[in-house]
Amino acid sequence: MFSHIGELAALGTALGYTLNGIYFEAAGKRVGSLAVNFIRLVIGFIFLSLFTYFTRGYLLPTDSTLHNWIWLGISGFIGFFLGGIFLFQAYVEIGTRITLLILGVSPPITALLGYIFLKETISIMGIIGMFVTIAGIALVILGKDTDEEKIEFKHPIKGIFFAFLGALGNSIGMIFSKIGMQDYHPLAATQIRIVIGFISFVILFAYLNKWSVLRKAIKDREAMKKITLGSLFGPFLGVSLQLTSLKYTTAGVSATITSIMPITVLPHSILVEKEQINAKEIIGTLLSVAGIAILFLI
Repeated sequence: MFSHIGELAALGTALGYTLNGIYFEAAGKRVGSLAVNFIRLVIGFIFLSLFTYFTRGYLLPTDSTLHNWIWLGISGFIGFFLGGIFLFQAYVEIGTRITLLILGVSPPITALLGYIFLKETISIMGIIGMFVTIAGIALVILGKDTDEEKIEFKHPIKGIFFAFLGALGNSIGMIFSKIGMQDYHPLAATQIRIVIGFISFVILFAYLNKWSVLRKAIKDREAMKKITLGSLFGPFLGVSLQLTSLKYTTAGVSATITSIMPITVLPHSILVEKEQINAKEIIGTLLSVAGIAILFLI
């Protein structure tokens, strides 16, 4: 078992991010996605700060450079702020299962952006993997209308659009993270990204005068419980396990195992949410995960 610690950590990452989505979806439906976004950054930052203090001796990223702050700051603004706004609203609009499935486009988009801006290479099989992933997602979210004359979206188009924007924000954020992190500690880098994301949300709340929404959310014990659990499983445990996975196995294996989130969420969708999932949706989900495996492993 210990020889597969990297693979097990990647599986733990997938489960952590799955629970993260489930809890944030439930909280978002109670108090709104904007409040959930704001509070989860605060809680996630506290968890990360305590963890980095005991593991690297720094409570805050005070050993970072200006280069780290500039590029990781841009990453935090695009990923945690802009991407987070759309992603969390997608959880509310179309649910965790479809949102996690659409997030499957993030690895291909990241690979494509890496090719364009970082001169990273993409093999022919990698390109095939991208198309397989997109085909799997399309199989789930698209279908024929009742007269079978045209293709239509099977889920609210606004939610699908938000999920795609969330995936795009995540991908662009990762590119800037790679530029800004260099040899800096990944968890400390995440702290910087969260700080900039938090500041961005403070400005947004002030501009929209949404403090009453935030106060209402904080007073909602059930929502706060779900946000805390989501922050524990996602920004804290999920990130920590992902880094552990990258340490003990290859990036390709780690990314592929982590990408099974659309599969790990199926039991919750079927048993708890009572969703009716047909064979075509299951095939599309498996196809999208297979595409990511082709992209990273072959």
